[in-house]
Amino acid sequence: MTTHTLPLISHHATRLLPGLALAAVIALFSQWLSQQPAVAALGLGALTLAIVSGMLLGNTAYPALETHCSPGVLRAKQTLLRLGIILYGFRLTLQQIANVGLSGVLIDLLTLSSTFLLACWLGCRLLKLDRQTSWLIGAGSSICGAAAVLATEPVVKADGAKVAVAIATVVIFGTLAIFLYPALWPLVQHLWPAVSATDYGLFTGSTLHEVAQVVAAGHAIGPEAENAAVIAKMLRVMMLAPFLLLLGAWIRRSAAASATPTPIAFPWFALLFIGVALFNSLQLLPASLIHALTQLDNLLLAMAMAALGLTTRLRDLKRAGLRPLALGLLLFCWLVLGGGAINLLVHHLMA
Repeated sequence: MTTHTLPLISHHATRLLPGLALAAVIALFSQWLSQQPAVAALGLGALTLAIVSGMLLGNTAYPALETHCSPGVLRAKQTLLRLGIILYGFRLTLQQIANVGLSGVLIDLLTLSSTFLLACWLGCRLLKLDRQTSWLIGAGSSICGAAAVLATEPVVKADGAKVAVAIATVVIFGTLAIFLYPALWPLVQHLWPAVSATDYGLFTGSTLHEVAQVVAAGHAIGPEAENAAVIAKMLRVMMLAPFLLLLGAWIRRSAAASATPTPIAFPWFALLFIGVALFNSLQLLPASLIHALTQLDNLLLAMAMAALGLTTRLRDLKRAGLRPLALGLLLFCWLVLGGGAINLLVHHLMA
């Protein structure tokens, strides 16, 4: 039995290697590119660059390689994604919640829930989008951009084209926000003098899409705003796991009530994500090891994004039409205006 098993394992690994290697090359290139000053100034992180690079190859050279690379690319898009989400917990600690206080927690919770519910209503009722696309765009807009879209995909069982469309919306409007938020800061100071740089940082972290975009916008405003923005953003990221658990439970309940129930995969990686964050809060591991795990996580997530880009066809995005972008635009307007109102209201009530 052993003599037969080893060749099978070796053959399986050989089939995965070309696709995994291709995804790794794209991921490493994207990480290098994201560190170049001109690119970093735009707030384009490695995840965004990885999916863009993957899409460029996916619609040009990759089809000729797909026969050999497909098994490894699919493994990167699925298994490596889940591992990346789990390891993301090493970026977070429960102590970070205390730094933003109860008001920061409440702001993030209200912004997240209102944005996602609005995405469901606007997407399905007003724009007549399918539920999966609405959920994915809502998750990306309300939590943490592309990473949230990727984490939500296995819960809602969406195909690659819908995932790519959702990521495109959060990348477009999140990148726009990098320039908009610093430009709005002088106006906010004029209209509401009581709003401090820290308060505006909380607004930035609670409403902007990607972590890299939050860092870029906060840095342009000032150090106080940047620190508050990053902490508020990390708190939103921590809400990803309970969000996935609640969404999965709601989908299972809806499926059970329908005439033809469909099985929904339980997001076990979300529970492991919470467990890792709780363990990280104990600060038992040395900083050097945490840094190494974070670097590994960056690579895994970038490989997953590269794989997603490789399997995305522009014809599928074109077929999706303007309605997903319209939903992304409406949610972006809500995050700026409605999110600002939520911040002002909470600060007023808890002052």
